[in-house]
Amino acid sequence: MSDTSMPTPAALDWPRVAKDMAVTALVSLAVLTPFIGLLTVQNMEHQLILATRWPLLFWMVAIIVGGRFLLTVFVWNRPKKEKKASTITLPPRVMQIAPPFFIGLLFAYPLLILAGLGAGGSIKWIDNFGIQILIYIMLGWGLNVVVGLAGLLDLGYVAFYAVGAYSYALLAKTFGFSFWILLPLAGILAATWGIILGFPVLRLRGDYLAIVTLAFGEIIRLVLINWVDFSGGYAGISGIPRPTLFGIPFNASDQGFAATFGLEFSPIHRTIFLYYLILVLALVTAFVTTRLRRLPIGRAWEALREDEIACRSLGINTTNTKLTAFATGAMFGGFAGSFFAARQGFISPESFTFMESAQILAIVVLGGMGSLWGVVIAAVALTGGFEIMRELDFLKLVFGHDFDPTQYRMLLFGAAMVGIMLWKPRGLVSTREPTAFLKERKSVSGSHVSEGHG
Repeated sequence: MSDTSMPTPAALDWPRVAKDMAVTALVSLAVLTPFIGLLTVQNMEHQLILATRWPLLFWMVAIIVGGRFLLTVFVWNRPKKEKKASTITLPPRVMQIAPPFFIGLLFAYPLLILAGLGAGGSIKWIDNFGIQILIYIMLGWGLNVVVGLAGLLDLGYVAFYAVGAYSYALLAKTFGFSFWILLPLAGILAATWGIILGFPVLRLRGDYLAIVTLAFGEIIRLVLINWVDFSGGYAGISGIPRPTLFGIPFNASDQGFAATFGLEFSPIHRTIFLYYLILVLALVTAFVTTRLRRLPIGRAWEALREDEIACRSLGINTTNTKLTAFATGAMFGGFAGSFFAARQGFISPESFTFMESAQILAIVVLGGMGSLWGVVIAAVALTGGFEIMRELDFLKLVFGHDFDPTQYRMLLFGAAMVGIMLWKPRGLVSTREPTAFLKERKSVSGSHVSEGHG
């Protein structure tokens, strides 16, 4: 009779575990005390005084020690198994039904929210959770062309986002052009700047490429801050014209949308219109990206990502390949930027900082570079998670009335990055559908390809 029992975990060395927990508590206390335990506040005499937040510090240290204890007992104590490359494949029927189902759910989302919460309570859920997440999905898909498909690390993607936003704002206010004319124009201008960035970095790779793209993003932001006559500086640009529905504005006038269709005026009309607009733009981005990946230029991007030297030996023009990747990704960023300006009605350089680039890049990396579905999952988790933190007022009962969950968004952001890199280093979706196959299309694990991008 063969022994088929599962391997049992090794016995825990409890004194060693206790010592590890004590060291964890001391290190956490030393690191978090200046940031969380102590707080400078201004009193009535406009003097800075030092206040303490010991209960919040205690809870933070307790959460860290408790998390490390659970990892020690249930994760790190398990017997090591031989890692095998595996792929998760869904039945073909499910793969055919899933995309239309989710697209239909996206189109029905605002109607379901409106029916459940009414016109007053649904604006927040359609705007902050629907529109905001779709903007980052579109930006993630645009950056995915550069980073995921072509393998070019871009830390300044927010610059193209800013070019699209300021192009729309300046041209709309100066010349009075409509949104539908300026939308493609903003994409063309952003693509032009993508080509301008692409030329100096043709010979750069890896870390050097990342540094140059980071510098490019900061240069654009500093130009927008200091060229006051052009961009308004820190004051930004306000009064940006809003998009209309075939010339029908979403206002309370007699020529507005509500009066034209005999409805009672409500701000929800514009919000729903903007939701469907960004949804269509995002779907167009996904469709174009998918089609490009199957064309020769898309296969050239993937070949460039895997091995640039092999690309050159096969006769692929790496110069044109890199420039088209930068231009295509920048174009989608310009589209998203023009929509952002039209939605907000006001833009300033503070909306286009490096942290925006970092969040977009994190969405691509966490989701799985080269994966459209992975970008969607990561955008919903990160952007939606940050928005949900604004609703967690009940945590003030635990951590105190001065506790603001939104102040810890970057802490959770970093924790998510570390966790994904430890447990899913190739992203949430690490399998890829090959663009070229023989007889049968099979998903490929990220561990079978160079750099794990597949």
